[in-house]
Amino acid sequence: MNVSIAEKSEKYDLRVPRYTSYPTSPHFLDTKTDADYRAWLKDLDPTVGVSLYIHIPFCDEMCSFCGCYTKIVKRYDPITEYLNYVHKEIELLAEALPARMTAKHVHWGGGSPTMLKAEDWRSIIDKLKQHFDIDESSELAVELDPRTATEEYVKAISEAGINRASIGVQDFHEEVQVAINRIQPFDVTKNVVGWLKKYGINSINFDLLYGLPFQTTERVLDMVDRAVSLDPKRFAVFGYAHVPWMKSHMKLIPEEALPNAKERWEQMEAAANRLVEHGFVKVGLDHYARPDDEMTVAMKEERLHRNFQGYTVDNNPVMLPLGASSIGQTPTGYIANVQPLHDYKRMIDEGILPIGRTCKLTNEDILRRAVIEQIMCNMKVDLPKMCRDHNVAEDFFAAEEEKLHPLVEDGLCTLENGVLTLPEEGRPLMRMVASIFDTYLQKGQKKHSRAV
Repeated sequence: MNVSIAEKSEKYDLRVPRYTSYPTSPHFLDTKTDADYRAWLKDLDPTVGVSLYIHIPFCDEMCSFCGCYTKIVKRYDPITEYLNYVHKEIELLAEALPARMTAKHVHWGGGSPTMLKAEDWRSIIDKLKQHFDIDESSELAVELDPRTATEEYVKAISEAGINRASIGVQDFHEEVQVAINRIQPFDVTKNVVGWLKKYGINSINFDLLYGLPFQTTERVLDMVDRAVSLDPKRFAVFGYAHVPWMKSHMKLIPEEALPNAKERWEQMEAAANRLVEHGFVKVGLDHYARPDDEMTVAMKEERLHRNFQGYTVDNNPVMLPLGASSIGQTPTGYIANVQPLHDYKRMIDEGILPIGRTCKLTNEDILRRAVIEQIMCNMKVDLPKMCRDHNVAEDFFAAEEEKLHPLVEDGLCTLENGVLTLPEEGRPLMRMVASIFDTYLQKGQKKHSRAV
């Protein structure tokens, strides 16, 4: 007998990974050398190309909800120095590749890339073009903080080649914004969206959050309506992950004002249903896109993928990290750059690729990753076929199938002849279903966010 939605939200209010990788980042191993990474780079197929992720770890103030690696700066000098090191890292990386390669996707995250000056945008893209093939068909995307963006800045990034912007909205209500130390009136966001469209950047994503202090279902619905009025192409709607034991600034958030598990569930469902009412299509766990958006098309054609940036149409198996704390992958394994800026600079000064952690994939890891990605992207996976495709016995997941039975009884999924399917009712808890196939989970459960 199926339990109610409210009971599910409390029963499965557990800490599980977001599964933007498998194994997940808590299980990467520390390394003192870049030797493994250099070997992985040399093995890359030059004809396949790469994706690049560039991390800008600076903000002018700390948002209390933020889980990113960032530093607060009031002067531009540290940013100038950091960008000089990123330029050097680009050169080191290019020298380690087997040949000059094409970069079809380049993504800037943070921190706040919006802090970069116009001339620095032009400089870093010019540096990339010196070492990688980038043309008009390449997607160059940036995470954008409307509070620090100006029309001059938007014009500059457009002229530099940026063609997609992901805007952090979080919430429009003043009481919520004060509680998370992010004052961002609606008109500020509206102005930036107008500038983006004025200068030809029409591919715009919004990031919204539920589960924030002082949020209510009514406020979440109003937040969605106001955001839709600005006509973005995609939404990502995330549950706030309150992990003050990992991020000490989160202790500034009044815990008594945080929604409980049932309220988080109601906020999540309300946001999802309202976006569907506005004509958006549900994509995976927490993304929403216009029906004609390439992400929606990729999902319907089962070409959707999931990587460290979340859901993506980028099917490239290679994403190379640039900048402190940046993270990436090759067909052989995952890599994460060091986090302390002084270590990052020291390693580059020594001519070492600034890798702090790696994770070499086993054949079993690759199989389990494929299963988890199918669950997260398609809400369906044929386990026997997956086993055949990876040259293991069709009953390889017999133990996992046994563990799925309680979830089947609760209506989170169905399992027939080895085909695992999630109904719409199970979408919000797909991470719980995916976690059944995660053999690393118990080793790092406290490091993950809540399932809802």
